[in-house]
Amino acid sequence: MDIFGKIKEKLSNEFIDIVEWLDYTDDTIAHRFERYQNEIKNGAKLIVREGQTAVFVNEGQLADVFSPGTYDLTTQNLPILATLKGWKYGFNSPFKAEVYFVNTHLFTDEKWGTKNPVTLSDARFGLVEIRAFGTYAFRISDAGKFIIDIVGTDNNFTNFEINEHLKSLIATRFTDTVGEANLPIELYAANTTELSETCKEVMAPEFESVGIALEKFFIENVSMPEDLKKEIFEYSRLDKLDMQKLAQFKAAKAMEAAAKNEGGTAGAGMGMGMGFVLAQQMGTMMGGPMGQQQGFPQATGAAVPPPMPTQVMYYYAVNGTQQGPVSIDQLRALFAGRTINRESLVWKQGMANWAALQEVEELKSFLGGNTPPPLPEG
Repeated sequence: MDIFGKIKEKLSNEFIDIVEWLDYTDDTIAHRFERYQNEIKNGAKLIVREGQTAVFVNEGQLADVFSPGTYDLTTQNLPILATLKGWKYGFNSPFKAEVYFVNTHLFTDEKWGTKNPVTLSDARFGLVEIRAFGTYAFRISDAGKFIIDIVGTDNNFTNFEINEHLKSLIATRFTDTVGEANLPIELYAANTTELSETCKEVMAPEFESVGIALEKFFIENVSMPEDLKKEIFEYSRLDKLDMQKLAQFKAAKAMEAAAKNEGGTAGAGMGMGMGFVLAQQMGTMMGGPMGQQQGFPQATGAAVPPPMPTQVMYYYAVNGTQQGPVSIDQLRALFAGRTINRESLVWKQGMANWAALQEVEELKSFLGGNTPPPLPEG
């Protein structure tokens, strides 16, 4: 090649313009390609790498969008920009346009949390407050919409800038979702997976409206005040316990503890009492069927106790559903745990119809504040 050919080739190479962006950060979402006066030469090469999308903007108006690949910029592959600029017969001179490269890879482990407690209404505990936090992941699904609606003229847009907007959106939608779920308060922490999926479905359209796809959403923890947590634990125990058996067990433990206190009068008396009880039980066994099987004579003239009284059982209604039967002690525990209240309907055998708890004579003691009648005169 002669000297003139080499000079011509060198000048030709100098006029070739390359439009590309090498991303060396993990937090940049959109970057504006900087050019002197935004001029791009005719025939310039556009290189869009995997995980990128190139967006051309002309005077604030969205033009052409390019997916990963290498392109020679001509009127053939810039049809929208050519229309906006009115190039009827092509162009041979540099043109002005803003080029944004958008990072389309998945942004993971983004944090979210409720800045203030979320107030909920629970049927048993009244107004309660909860807090929640977790993570989410997103990617840019519509680069053109994202540039026009969110980025604007920002030359280097990071995920920190969009996260504040997304966190506020998440907190608002989370509050709406848990409020409409109407779950018992103790079930929010136990159903984080189902609640996460529901929240994701509710929030996804909001993200899509600005060109963002919400790929993952996780609720890691739902917390409540410690005093409320203790109250819920106590209520759950009462709801599961047989109150009659619990009272018997505690009485037996108290007798055992008193009997071990040999140095005290009360302990000695309790020990004697337990001895009498055991002796009576042994006598019954010896004179009863079991004693007869062992060769003991049947007791004569022994007092036979009357049959045990039949325990009255109650039915009660919760949210229009019949529950029970339960004993009066269990009913008292349900009232103390706020499962039922003075207006709750109850019924027992012998009653013609269901009645409010406060109208049943033997249940009025639940309400407190009872006073004896006045003493008779004289």
